[in-house]
This record gives sequence, structure tokens and C-alpha cells, in this order.
Amino acid sequence: MRWLATHSSRAWLELVMAHPEQLLIDHAHCERKAASAAIRLMFTYPTDTELSAALSPLAREELEHHELLLGLMSRRGIALRPLDAPPYGARLRTLIRSREPERLLDTLLVAGLIEARSHERMGLLARHLEDRELADLYAALLASEARHFGLYRLLAELRFPRAAVNQRLGELAQGEAAILARLHPKPRMHS
Repeated sequence: MRWLATHSSRAWLELVMAHPEQLLIDHAHCERKAASAAIRLMFTYPTDTELSAALSPLAREELEHHELLLGLMSRRGIALRPLDAPPYGARLRTLIRSREPERLLDTLLVAGLIEARSHERMGLLARHLEDRELADLYAALLASEARHFGLYRLLAELRFPRAAVNQRLGELAQGEAAILARLHPKPRMHS
């Protein structure tokens, strides 16, 4: 089953290509948030040692990507600074059901959706950016992004029946597409 119900718009691509500094700053924040999300799952489900064993290396890799971006930004004279976050992540989290075990399933799939959207957008950037250093960076990150969304799906399928995972993923993917359709694009990874 496909992760995403819709493709990113050409308008998004043109906007972020016109504002690479803001994209890099936002992307650095996204990598830090992705590490935090993995760690938060480990704290929320502390007795699930298989979950922790799988997510600990993912969190470290996300932090390595954060550091990679900070290094690139430093070489370019770009300071990390706060940016207003688009409501994408917050709106996605409203789709997570509050009762267990559905909460765990939804949390894993929402994290996977975010990784899948990142993968799709990094692929677009790798193909279309004229700045070769940035294009190469995004091309280099594609494999890990694919691994991350695959891991979140695997973790879901190890805990829930595949049919339930597929059904809920389809519902959440439609919700994610509706959220993107309502956002006013900003030069952010997820807007």
C-alpha cells in the first residue's frame, strides 16, 4: 500500500526552491523533532523493549542529520533561529486516537506519514534544485527517510494485524492529504 494519498504541489516546490535558507533552517528543526518523536515513543511505551531497540538508532540518525544540516548552515553563514511552525504536524496529531491500543497504531503511522512526506519532498528537491550541494544532500538523505517510514510501518505490523494497519494508514493518508490541501504554503519542509 502507498503511504501518501497525494503528491506535493508544484507551488510548494517553487516556494522552497526560492527560499533555500528558510528551508534549511526548517529542515534542521524537523530532524530534531523527528528524533524527539522517536524518543517520546520510547518513553510512552517503556516496557516495549523491541520498540525502544528499533527507535533508538532512528533517533540517533535523526540527530546526525540535524548536525549535518547545522554544519552546512554554518558553512553558509546561516544561523539556526526559530521559525513559525506550519500547523502540519499539530493537525496530523489530532488524527491520533486517544485510547490504547489504537493510539500506538496511529502514532506509529503518523510518524511514518511524516517520514514518507519528507522522503517524497526530498526526492523532488534532489531532482529540481539548481544548488548542487543541496540537491546532493537531499539525494543522500533519501535512503534513510525511506528506511524510517518503512521501520514505522514494520513496527505497526508487528503489533497489529496487517489489514488493520492498511485500513488505518489509508484513513490517515487521506487525512494528511486534506491537511496539506488546506495549508497556506510557506518555505517549510511540511507546509
